[in-house]
Amino acid sequence: MKPQPLDLALIGNGRTAALVDTGARLVWWCYPRFDGDPVFCRLLSGNEEKGFSDVLLAEQVESHSEYQRNTAIVTTTLTARDGSSLRITDFAPRYRNFGRISRPPQLVRMVEPVSGLPRITIRFRPTQNYGQTSLRGLMGSNHIRYGDGSERSIRLTTDAPLSYIEEETPFALIRPVCLVFGVDEPFPSELEGATRELYERTRDYWLEWVRRLSVSYDWQDQIIRAAITLKLSNFEETGGIVAAHTTSIPEAPRSGRNWDYRFCWLRDAYFVVKALNRIGATRTMEEFIAFIMSIASHEKAVLKPVYGIVPNADLAESTAVHLEGFLGNGPVRVGNAAARQEQHDAYGSVILAAMPMFYDRRLPRMAGHTLFELLESLGKKAAALALKPDAGIWEYRARSLVHTHSAAMCWAGVNRIAAIAVHLGLSDRARYWEEAADTLHGVILKQSWNQKRGAFTAGFGSEDLDASVLLLPELGFIDANDPRFISTVAAVERELVRGKHVMRYASADDFGLPETAFIVCRFWLADCLWKQDRKADAKDLFQDSLQYLNRFGLLSEDVHPETGQLWGNFPQTYSMAGLILTAMRLSRSWEDKYWHA
Repeated sequence: MKPQPLDLALIGNGRTAALVDTGARLVWWCYPRFDGDPVFCRLLSGNEEKGFSDVLLAEQVESHSEYQRNTAIVTTTLTARDGSSLRITDFAPRYRNFGRISRPPQLVRMVEPVSGLPRITIRFRPTQNYGQTSLRGLMGSNHIRYGDGSERSIRLTTDAPLSYIEEETPFALIRPVCLVFGVDEPFPSELEGATRELYERTRDYWLEWVRRLSVSYDWQDQIIRAAITLKLSNFEETGGIVAAHTTSIPEAPRSGRNWDYRFCWLRDAYFVVKALNRIGATRTMEEFIAFIMSIASHEKAVLKPVYGIVPNADLAESTAVHLEGFLGNGPVRVGNAAARQEQHDAYGSVILAAMPMFYDRRLPRMAGHTLFELLESLGKKAAALALKPDAGIWEYRARSLVHTHSAAMCWAGVNRIAAIAVHLGLSDRARYWEEAADTLHGVILKQSWNQKRGAFTAGFGSEDLDASVLLLPELGFIDANDPRFISTVAAVERELVRGKHVMRYASADDFGLPETAFIVCRFWLADCLWKQDRKADAKDLFQDSLQYLNRFGLLSEDVHPETGQLWGNFPQTYSMAGLILTAMRLSRSWEDKYWHA
């Protein structure tokens, strides 16, 4: 497999997360939480050697890095020309403690000699204020403090020689050493034994979590890795789910399409909840619904499309001028102006995400009238806004239209509220919402169909094709084998497919013509082909997508149709959720495998 810039692994614990490259360099770490100031910003620093931590092996000739099976722990082996080697183990502690999940804002690195006498240099170069300040260290007895002693200071606690780290001096690794990056407070116990225990407890947590998943027979490894990645994108303290862990990795080189994705889009979170529910991991849904209830009860059912992982965070967009950008592709943006947009599909996204709370008998606390009343308030907004122009699923900054996807999601929200009312025995409310849904359905079906194009198009009166209409059968809006939808799929295949990649749309937007394909759209098309009994085509399209997983089994937002290089923020929850949902749909069942092997 050809190396590429996004050959990165994600480690995390539900509070903090970092990216590690194939040589065990920590290149991105926002501290102390997902949306924080990046202590490690090397991913976006261009040619500047700042904002990272690594272990240099003298005369290194080889490196091999991989996740430990079914965990969020990364192990890297470095080998020198003389055969000496060492192993580096990276993770963020996550374990059960006194009946709770402990997830401190820490990273742990264990460095162990494997063979010979490896000679190493440990480098730790943290930054502050988005690369503006390179922090200087102040040595203690067993630690180095970086910063001014405020709550933003970082402490490196280690049993490696402090002076060697401070001076970046090579030394012989004759015994294991441990490094703990995190809060500026004393480490409570002997370091080697404590970090070994943290490692074992973190490993055991992930092995047990994966063990409880319900996955299909085919593509198990890919589904499990995607599931762990989605779990690592859930900020469990509040229930918010980030769209990705990075900012400003552009959708395409030199495109200016650089966005900050370290926030919770209600639409993206719905897909994450749906994917994790599909494999039996329901807790993320429960936490997300708590997040939504806090927002909706405060904001009188008026929803923004995106919130901070702490909902009242200011998402005003600015530029980090001290970072050159990913591979020199600036600007680096902090915050996201999409928070000021109207994206009406947010209402349907929340209602659809909450629906299983009323039906799933596994849940310890199922939803009842309180949540239903909240959803009704959202449903009223959905009904009122369904036929109004908005920025749409792709967040156009200079275009407003009655987008088909937004309208259909509003209809879906109203439709599901009617179903919940029936489930709760509220016949009067059920009739009210059924009538509202039927009215919306008729208008949307008529206005979104373009007879000239022979397809459901991007919006009312539009002739542009848009891959988001591939979701219409999944929403229950139209049967996948309706002649109009069959014609729509054919139009998408004819005009939006590049090789086997699927573009979101092919018309110019605020930044010109799009250059890269949106990865999740390929999964949407495969789902449609499967429903239309084109099963071989669907499997071929899906199987081909797996070659674009990076070395660690992760996906970003976009892929270049010509080079195959991943672009866009990373790892992208949209893409990982799409992989799970399509794999589960296309896979053979366990019974099929047993009886028809």
